[in-house]
Amino acid sequence: MDPSNYLKIKDKIPSNVNILAVSKGFKSQEIKTIQNIGQNDFGESKFQEAYEKQLILKDLKIINWHFIGRIQSNKIRKIVQNFKYIHSVDSFEKLQKISNISYEENKNPLIMLQVKLNDDPTKGGFIPELLIAKWDEIQELQNITLTGLMTINPKGLGSKENSELFKKCRILADSFQLPDCSMGMSGDWKEAIDAGSTWLRLGSLIFGERS
Repeated sequence: MDPSNYLKIKDKIPSNVNILAVSKGFKSQEIKTIQNIGQNDFGESKFQEAYEKQLILKDLKIINWHFIGRIQSNKIRKIVQNFKYIHSVDSFEKLQKISNISYEENKNPLIMLQVKLNDDPTKGGFIPELLIAKWDEIQELQNITLTGLMTINPKGLGSKENSELFKKCRILADSFQLPDCSMGMSGDWKEAIDAGSTWLRLGSLIFGERS
């Protein structure tokens, strides 16, 4: 891992866009190296792997942990207990459960709702029509703070198609007056910035290829 990769990418990103360093598959020492040069937000998608790193790095109180993986219902309590941000809430039922458990745990996680903007059987998420229909109910849920929407584009799209989907996400977030869009990864981050992303989820671009 070359820490200068992180500094190079940071220089190219506007100050109003946050980098989420996707550390899944990388060691806690590599997280520490990047944290030492100014990166405090780290994204993990498997609870057990993340929890082991959190224990090793527990003295680094400045780290903000983001859960970005598919949420299993039986792991919601552990996710609520151990993550400040949850990016991948893909159904009303899970959001309701997060709200109830957050109340019991006296927590208030920052939530981004995952939206599905095209037909991709490999991805979860709210379809926009359902999100619009449920919005009043969603806003009534307690002990969560809704900050934005999250989307994952299908693999293999061209630059123009990526841009169009990202713009749809930004327009939808704006319609709900949500400030954040968690969108854009190592292969499509430039299109995401142009479309109004506020959180880029970057893994290999920062850490190098996973072994």
